[in-house]
Amino acid sequence: MQVHAQSSQLKAVELYTQNELIALINSNTHLTRVVTDRCQLVQDIEAHAEVLKEPAFQFLWGDMLAWGVCVEKAPERGIRLMSDAAQQGLPAALEQLGRYYRKGTLVQTDYKRAVIYLREAAALGNLNAQLQLAGLFVDGHGSPYDYEDAYRWLFNAITDDNQTHTRIAGLLEQLEQRMHPKAVRAARAMGSY
Repeated sequence: MQVHAQSSQLKAVELYTQNELIALINSNTHLTRVVTDRCQLVQDIEAHAEVLKEPAFQFLWGDMLAWGVCVEKAPERGIRLMSDAAQQGLPAALEQLGRYYRKGTLVQTDYKRAVIYLREAAALGNLNAQLQLAGLFVDGHGSPYDYEDAYRWLFNAITDDNQTHTRIAGLLEQLEQRMHPKAVRAARAMGSY
């Protein structure tokens, strides 16, 4: 009787779809979801990452390994998997690696690498990457040749968050001070992406 009572309480968790996983990653709730699902999907996640090489699952598996979520902590292997996902063009992986190199999280601080990763993610429309990239430019990192793109992306960004809107306005103002007025006009005239 007790076995039956326990089995009725445990429900099988279905593996996330690629779109669902990307939404979880973009909202930074992917690790919380794995824990909430009682770590039931670890083997499936690993298979989708290591065998099928699906970028969203590579990123999730890498993040799980990097921080020891439901598995033994293995930061080096985790960063490698996140890098594999970034090489396949997953914006969240590009943004996270850029952020890690900017802050020195799990890796040595490397602003040049941070700019490279963040620029790629920003070009793919990742607003967090666009904000961080502009912040790096304002702090004197990166190339002035990239300011116009950063300005254009932020100028055309859409957000309903007042704090983010205010941050964008501040970064635009600071970028304008570093740009030629003609470049600012061109960035404003180009439209989004």
